[in-house]
Amino acid sequence: MAKTDTQSLEGDVWFAYDGECPICTFAANALQIRKAAGALHLVNARDNAAHPLIQEINALGFDLDDGMVLKFQGECYHGEDALHMMALLGSSSGWFNRVNALLFRSKPIARFCYPAMRGTRNLLLRLKGISRIRNLQNHNAGGEPIFRAVFGEDWDRLPKVMRDHYAVRPFSDDVVVVEGALDIEVSPFMKIMSRLSGMLISRSGENVPVTVTFTSGRDTADFHFDRVFRFPGGNQRFRSRMTHIGGNELVEFMGFGIGWKMSYGWDSEKIILSDRGYVWSIFGFHIPVPLGLIIGKVEAEETPVSENKFTMWTHIRHPWFGTSLAYAGTFEIVEVTCQDPS
Repeated sequence: MAKTDTQSLEGDVWFAYDGECPICTFAANALQIRKAAGALHLVNARDNAAHPLIQEINALGFDLDDGMVLKFQGECYHGEDALHMMALLGSSSGWFNRVNALLFRSKPIARFCYPAMRGTRNLLLRLKGISRIRNLQNHNAGGEPIFRAVFGEDWDRLPKVMRDHYAVRPFSDDVVVVEGALDIEVSPFMKIMSRLSGMLISRSGENVPVTVTFTSGRDTADFHFDRVFRFPGGNQRFRSRMTHIGGNELVEFMGFGIGWKMSYGWDSEKIILSDRGYVWSIFGFHIPVPLGLIIGKVEAEETPVSENKFTMWTHIRHPWFGTSLAYAGTFEIVEVTCQDPS
């Protein structure tokens, strides 16, 4: 098993892990790769922050505090996907590799088990008094916008208004403010759910003035929304935050740990947000929940119309019960404040 970190990243199998985690260290040293896959190169993320693999992981937006990363044939796999690839690439030598292959060749089993494994790892680190790796915080503080990693190569193809819209950087005091007006439709059922949970909005209206403030924060890599809807007779406020979970996927958490998982894409004309289901975050575990069976599937688009304006629409639609919530309108960017951390 090769353990050098000086060879090219283009070949073999590369594995980035937390060297302070007993479970991660054991797995890294016990893992054996099939000869056909090449040699295995181990990279301790705590001791090799400048390693090309760690820099690539940072650029992809993979949080090493949320999971290990395995690279094979030019592709990086994070968390549960890395666990699954370990099982596919592992040899049949040794009990660890046999058990790993038996359990985690199944992607659903890997997805189900990984949150508990991650939670155990985090608990062990807390008991040892070991701090988090914070690879993304160290890499991104005062650096690139959160959404550059989400859009990848498409970031530079986005029109100026969309780059400004998503200009907020992680671990910063950056602020972006947009103002506009929305036509809003909320079903009776969603009104009840909104009032009980405090999530989303509970009132319908036409041409409702709305201000949305986007921020992050010195201690977070999340993208925060603060929406104020100025209905006749009183304002309504709705806050949420987006967590980047890798690649072009994020989860928007709205309250009580409930989140909508989505992917972002740019089709050369508009930004498309595609539904990936709902999750419930418990102690850092993202557990899929069948909320879509109750309220429906979410779809959204944002289209640039000028250097400082864009249109958007969002709807939640159930295949049987119709529209649960829908809103559409035009926004103008009125503030972009990006300050370097002191």
